[in-house]
Amino acid sequence: MGIAIGKDVCIGAGQCALAAPGVFTQDDDGFSELLPGRADGGGDPLLREAARACPVAAITVTERTT
Repeated sequence: MGIAIGKDVCIGAGQCALAAPGVFTQDDDGFSELLPGRADGGGDPLLREAARACPVAAITVTERTT
């Protein structure tokens, strides 16, 4: 999986961190960021739900092709 967070779009609602705490956290300013080592989502089944939960659609999840 590929995960992108639109830093210019994120409003710091924290819904991603609530939905998938194994993938997302919030930085010191309250904005979304990936946990270290989770750039691919780590197989977390809640990853897509976290993207859907974002009120401003700041998170994009894509399938990576090899």
